[in-house]
Amino acid sequence: MDILTIFLRTVLIYFVVFLMLRLMGKREIGKLSLFDLVISIMIAEIAVFVLEDVKKPIMDGIVPMATLVLIQIIIAYVTLKNRNLRILFDGKPSVIIKQGLIDREEMRKHRYNLDDLMQQLRQNKIMNVADVEFAVLEPSGKLSVVEKSLKAKETAIDEQGLKGTIRYEGLPLPLIMDGKVQDDNLEKIGKTRFWLKNQLQFKGARDFKEVFYCSIDHRGRMFLDRKR
Repeated sequence: MDILTIFLRTVLIYFVVFLMLRLMGKREIGKLSLFDLVISIMIAEIAVFVLEDVKKPIMDGIVPMATLVLIQIIIAYVTLKNRNLRILFDGKPSVIIKQGLIDREEMRKHRYNLDDLMQQLRQNKIMNVADVEFAVLEPSGKLSVVEKSLKAKETAIDEQGLKGTIRYEGLPLPLIMDGKVQDDNLEKIGKTRFWLKNQLQFKGARDFKEVFYCSIDHRGRMFLDRKR
């Protein structure tokens, strides 16, 4: 009898939770803001409590879940009318790369590191930071990227004077990360710290510690972002 009761309660709670999430809107599935995530976790936890204790009345779970959904719907409606409240609950986008330059302070504010940036750029099918004009970290944590035009990329190669000088095939290699030279990657392209320092001086950086991030791709395109 207990097994049948558990089975029926599980089926009922499944459809209740499904209905609750549907009432919260498609936005809930496609983009989980911090507020949405909290509501979803709370609904899931309440559902588990009801399933664990078969002696607990089913309404002890349905009422709190319905209350949470009501709160979410009311706040969603209010934030549609008021942008300040929308920013308060959902947050606002943050520009991580602006006009080809990495905003180190914005990254630090969101505890967002270079490895996070590289990973999300790869997820956007972009292998080189040098190809990015703008990158915006959305409130959901997704990175939206605008690439540089083809003409801008070609101009960057010509200005650096590196075209055809690098014998390396593969993903762009970080040469400096947060002021620290990546010697292993320098060896892969057959270059030395002396060569790297000359390239940095050519671009206006006197010391490795002045550089936040520097990379080079197989075509010899060097990307440099200085600490500010």
